[in-house]
Amino acid sequence: MAALHITDIEAAINHWRAQQPGDGVALSPPLRALAEVYAQMVFFRQDEADEYTLPPAAAEAFADWYAATPDTPCIAICSTSQGDDLCKGCGRTFDEVQHWPAFSVGEKRAVWRRISLEGTAWRFNRYAERAAEHRAQVRTAAFAQGRLPFSG
Repeated sequence: MAALHITDIEAAINHWRAQQPGDGVALSPPLRALAEVYAQMVFFRQDEADEYTLPPAAAEAFADWYAATPDTPCIAICSTSQGDDLCKGCGRTFDEVQHWPAFSVGEKRAVWRRISLEGTAWRFNRYAERAAEHRAQVRTAAFAQGRLPFSG
């Protein structure tokens, strides 16, 4: 099962709260769709949701949030090309690097979660500024494509 972790649902909710805060009474449609998924996860004490069974509105809202995030953790310092089983730059395994384009969003988010929790890859310490620059480039590109209002 390709699963979306509850922290990814929370991040998507926070994205939509900033983009479409609502009128103080009702939630915007994308926010409501994600909030319903989140509420069910909390009620049933689940920390993952199957990405393929999300309601269509929630799946669309999640996909729009995901499009505004960096797709890959790569910082262009790949030690797997030098024979390492685990990349020192991004923290992914050789197989994850090789198969990344074929991964589903849930599989990619699971890898992102693992490497973020480990925090040992250079993207989180030695070369954190490269990751920050990449995030800024992704946000600028998303704005240029009309997916985000500009926030500097």
